[in-house]
Amino acid sequence: MNSVPEVEDEIRQIRQDVVECRKCELWKTRKNPVVGNGALDAKIMLIGEAPGYHEDVQGIPFVGKAGKLLDELLQSIDMEREEVYIANILKCRPPNNRNPFDSEIKACTPYLDKQIMAIKPMVIGTLGNFASSYVLEKFGFKAETIGKIHGKIFHIKNLFFESKIIPLYHPAAAVYNPNMKTVLTGDFKTIGSYVSKKT
Repeated sequence: MNSVPEVEDEIRQIRQDVVECRKCELWKTRKNPVVGNGALDAKIMLIGEAPGYHEDVQGIPFVGKAGKLLDELLQSIDMEREEVYIANILKCRPPNNRNPFDSEIKACTPYLDKQIMAIKPMVIGTLGNFASSYVLEKFGFKAETIGKIHGKIFHIKNLFFESKIIPLYHPAAAVYNPNMKTVLTGDFKTIGSYVSKKT
């Protein structure tokens, strides 16, 4: 288990580095960087794609409609948002919510890498294709479309920590699609059952 004061220091430094970051052009159009938030000793870390309009305004991940659905999904496995840690591939909103450019992902993901290593979650839930592709490839897995790999469990273990990656559809896909919400609820149960077995 991590020492929370140590993690606080690491996360504080990451936040400061993101605020000062000029590695890509997104800092010029953002209102607020969205570094991440949640429990520093979280068993579950959720990783999304990039901030949207509401996240950019508030500086907090998943606060729009997709965020409300994410809260419901967490509650379906008896967890609250405050118990998990939530971050994104990109820390700044792309204009008009366009897809991230490869160059932006390359520039920004070192911050995410540091967050993962600071939190050392038991389960990493990747939300959508961009997050799933990046995290899976980072840990040596072949990335496939989210339709093929959602809900599957990928075991990772290295010198620093051991975890499971579980790719998930992005909650935004289920905001207007009840069928997708059913799929997401089922996949979240996979996360919930794994965490509950280990606690």
